[in-house]
Amino acid sequence: MLAQEVARKYAQALFMAVQEKGLIDIAYEQLEDLRKFIEKDNTLLNFLKAPQVLEENKIALMRDVFGKRLERLFIEFLVVLIVKHRMAHLAKIIDDFIRLVEAEKGIARATVIVANPLDDDQRQNLITRLAAKTDLTVQLEVKVDAGILGGMIVILHDEIIDGSVHHELEMIKKQLAKVKVV
Repeated sequence: MLAQEVARKYAQALFMAVQEKGLIDIAYEQLEDLRKFIEKDNTLLNFLKAPQVLEENKIALMRDVFGKRLERLFIEFLVVLIVKHRMAHLAKIIDDFIRLVEAEKGIARATVIVANPLDDDQRQNLITRLAAKTDLTVQLEVKVDAGILGGMIVILHDEIIDGSVHHELEMIKKQLAKVKVV
């Protein structure tokens, strides 16, 4: 839970700074690219998190690698993360930041986990219902997991709506365990 709070606070601080400087679109693009880069190869991130590497070496590398690729504000933000020993939270910070930018643009990402793939009508119906709930344009990612048996699990922002058959069966099982038979 602490990690989520840390990431959220840093993401909000970066978002406010970017908004003030009018760099929202550039930030979105550059930080999305950075996220993809560290997902693809975590060598740099591991180096920046390593306690045995001197802080000044980490900062020098950061400025050398990203000096001409990222806005100065983003480089200085990364330096703050190094100094505050928060590089382990970088991916989550970027995810939270991107979510803030998308909310600012009226977009919400939702993930739905279903037992069987959704057809186009089901997909559109779900998007419409989620859009009505959030007043945002919904981008839907569908994941198939036969383990939920049926129904669906919807993850929207930090909210999880578990309407899976597996979850319902577990709830019934707990209720039945509480019943005393005489």
